[in-house]
Amino acid sequence: MSNQLAIADSHSPAVAGGNHKEFVTMRLNGQLFGIPVNYVQDVLRPQKIAAVPLAPPEVAGLINLRGRIVTVIDMRKKLSLPENNDRTGTMMVVIEHRHELYSLIVDSIGEVLKLSPKDFDLTPPNISSAWQAYAAGVYRLEEELMVVIEASSLLPQESKLETV
Repeated sequence: MSNQLAIADSHSPAVAGGNHKEFVTMRLNGQLFGIPVNYVQDVLRPQKIAAVPLAPPEVAGLINLRGRIVTVIDMRKKLSLPENNDRTGTMMVVIEHRHELYSLIVDSIGEVLKLSPKDFDLTPPNISSAWQAYAAGVYRLEEELMVVIEASSLLPQESKLETV
């Protein structure tokens, strides 16, 4: 990744076993969420975005990342959240899905957390319906819950190449 992210262990000084999972953490509208680290290709500062006529509202446009065209998704629009007028900490998280790159615009990036499965719970029924469609569950942290985003559910399920 282009920015260095700190790795923090949750709750225990020594992490044993390979069943822990790592998540890149982000914030949207104050809510902490995480995406499995294996999806994340890059973390970027905001880039110049080229608009795409007739694109869905959540598609902010396209960027050129080292010669590859990347679709930019505005996560606030995707999750039906109010627009953010303070864009000072805004970042872009590049993920890969079905051999395509997508950049998610988020309010801020946190650290990489290594979490134990014992702290994982299924998505609670009282979580916002906008989040339920994309949440794989939640982790109970010391001071808050982290919603685990199923990155593949945010993105198109088939590529144009597969339909040709």
